[in-house]
Amino acid sequence: MRFLVVCDKQETVFGKRQASGACPYCGGIVQAMDVESRYSFCGLPLWFIPRRKYICTVCARRLEVCLG
Repeated sequence: MRFLVVCDKQETVFGKRQASGACPYCGGIVQAMDVESRYSFCGLPLWFIPRRKYICTVCARRLEVCLG
């Protein structure tokens, strides 16, 4: 049995812009951030995951997008 422990996770923001819509909690402006997460094991880079995160600029909540 093998057990992999991720030693390090780094997130880099490489783009920000205003998203359409408003925050459902406070009605503030929603900001879309393009983030790249890099995972490494004992200093060796394993993989990276680019994704988009949505955050309210007023209440600082991370918002989830429901498709469907």
